[in-house]
Amino acid sequence: MMMMNSCNGQEKVPVVRPATQANRFYTGDSTALSEEVDSFLAVHKGRTQYDNVAALIVPHAGYYFSGNVAASAYMTLNPKRPYKRIFLLGPSHHEWLDGASVNTEADYYATPLGKVKVDRETAMQLTKDSLFSYRPEAHDREHCLEVQLPFLQRRLGEVPPIVPIIIATNDYEKLQRMAAVLKPYFTDENLFVISSDFSHYPSYEVACEVDARTGKAIESGDVGQLIAAIETNARSGKRNLATSACGEFAIITLMLMLDRHDEVKHLMYQNSGDIDDHDPNRVVGYHAFAILRNDSTRFTLTDADKKLLKEIACQSIRDSLDGKPLRNMQHTTLNVKCGAFVSLHKHGTLRGCIGHFGEDYPLYEIVAEMARAAAFEDPRFSPVRREELDDIDIEISVLTPMRRIQSLDEFELHRHGIYIRKGYRSGTFLPQVADEVNWTKEEFVAHCSQDKAGLGWDGWRDAEMYVYEAIVF
Repeated sequence: MMMMNSCNGQEKVPVVRPATQANRFYTGDSTALSEEVDSFLAVHKGRTQYDNVAALIVPHAGYYFSGNVAASAYMTLNPKRPYKRIFLLGPSHHEWLDGASVNTEADYYATPLGKVKVDRETAMQLTKDSLFSYRPEAHDREHCLEVQLPFLQRRLGEVPPIVPIIIATNDYEKLQRMAAVLKPYFTDENLFVISSDFSHYPSYEVACEVDARTGKAIESGDVGQLIAAIETNARSGKRNLATSACGEFAIITLMLMLDRHDEVKHLMYQNSGDIDDHDPNRVVGYHAFAILRNDSTRFTLTDADKKLLKEIACQSIRDSLDGKPLRNMQHTTLNVKCGAFVSLHKHGTLRGCIGHFGEDYPLYEIVAEMARAAAFEDPRFSPVRREELDDIDIEISVLTPMRRIQSLDEFELHRHGIYIRKGYRSGTFLPQVADEVNWTKEEFVAHCSQDKAGLGWDGWRDAEMYVYEAIVF
């Protein structure tokens, strides 16, 4: 590594990884490159932007072939949303590593649009696990990460420091370990970009078939389904099908980091036959996905928030006893719109419970309304009397945003509440109901369907089902 002398002593000359793929996968002219990338992005200018993008899966072929699909993913990013760093994960097209190579040498990656800083400190941290090392030959000629940078530069402007990682191993246990090492970084502050093309070299019709199977498996969020789909494709005997996804190991690593709250959103599919039909018997497939982190995973209340909500509930009941209307008790920290239940207990016995679903009123207002309703409008109990107040405990269950599920596999007993809806009928059980009964999750859902929604024991099977969590205090 070159060193230079200065009046302050020796200084390290920054190491810049050059734009080796310029004039190969994309033009090396900065003006033309900006115009080309911007034209792809402009095609998708009406696409929804998200503040909760955790990861993207994007193709890495020449821009002529895959630029449009890649742009559909990058346009989901909000350019004003700050990320601390961007992890770039992709396959090796030249070297077999039986592990992962993270670039700990380069200070910058160059493109015709300028230099992008590398987070060498984080890269070095990863190499504390022996599965991550630095293999220069894995990065020197590799295109799959480099081609993502001009899109990031044009979409984000100032690109956060990157962590470039090349993954080349089919050892599932090693992929699991890699995911475990990366998981602490899979947070709101970072973005993961996974670089992968899909089917390689079958006919146009076969590409559509096998890529649909692979794409559906990724969209499920279930790594087992993805592996099964890739194996099904491999056993299918389809002519000239060399692979279902060249970046399958990077995709698997990502999917091993997901939890059930994360939503995998399919954005676009094309193959090279859609762009250039000169040889429809030999094409490459391109998918784009955005992985969205569900807001419910970030919903929290501080101890001060909880204390204030209990005071609001108590004051609402006292005001009602005094014949006073509900106060306009606006609190800017509790303006989030979500549902809540208020339960009253007297000497440990339920004395009233009323709740509200939906995200149409501020939390402080819902708690005030539900506290009054629980005290005076629950038809199972007589109205609360003033002399009882000192013996009544207030429990509040704040509901995180609801998420629709497609099967009971997505429902977790004791963690999730269930909301079932069909036509005009609906019903719910809070998560804590599971702590009071000895039911399996099938019985939990069936009781809710029968006892709460009035749909019968098996009525949930063709009804809409939603899960939510409750912050109980």
